[in-house]
Amino acid sequence: MLSSTHYAALPTAPALQHLCQALAALDAINSPDPEYRYYTYDPLWDIQEQLFELNDGEGDQLLVLFRPEGCCINGFLAGYDQPEKAQVTRGLPEAFEEFMFGEPVSSIGTTFCLWYTPAHGWQTGLIEDEDDGSDELLFIFDGQPETYADWANEYYLEDTDRDPIEPEDVARIYRHEPLTKATALALNNELTDWPQLAADLQEIGYPYELS
Repeated sequence: MLSSTHYAALPTAPALQHLCQALAALDAINSPDPEYRYYTYDPLWDIQEQLFELNDGEGDQLLVLFRPEGCCINGFLAGYDQPEKAQVTRGLPEAFEEFMFGEPVSSIGTTFCLWYTPAHGWQTGLIEDEDDGSDELLFIFDGQPETYADWANEYYLEDTDRDPIEPEDVARIYRHEPLTKATALALNNELTDWPQLAADLQEIGYPYELS
């Protein structure tokens, strides 16, 4: 399991961005209804900014901002105390200040923060409590298809008749192979609304060949 105090295990910003788009594509496949998606990705969030969001619908949220300078992660877990924001963002590059101190982060809250720049890799501010719960949100970034498959089989397939999600099918999405109907159906054998899936993938910026 990863935690913000062991951020060296996280991928580089370009690799993380690649992974985040894949996670959003996988959730678009597994949940045709956007209301129930766990991971989303907006490649046009702002000028030269892209945003990945994790929202569990129960108060926990993770936002990852991607900019030319690198990326910045804001995490909020409802069951944890919020540390002094000036401490956990000490040393934060100027490029990420508007994100961390503006909206929607200010309204969501911050229980941990870390950032990546090519020059210095992953960094974080002062952490007083190493048990910040960040492993509960960051574990999916280990890049292992088995991790997503295990999570999705519990989150999406519990009490359903859907076929289990196999890691090898997840791996194709992690590699950003253009999504075909065959691969999509291997992940979710109940898919029927192909125009909606195509629109979702286009919005995410994930390649597809569904014709």
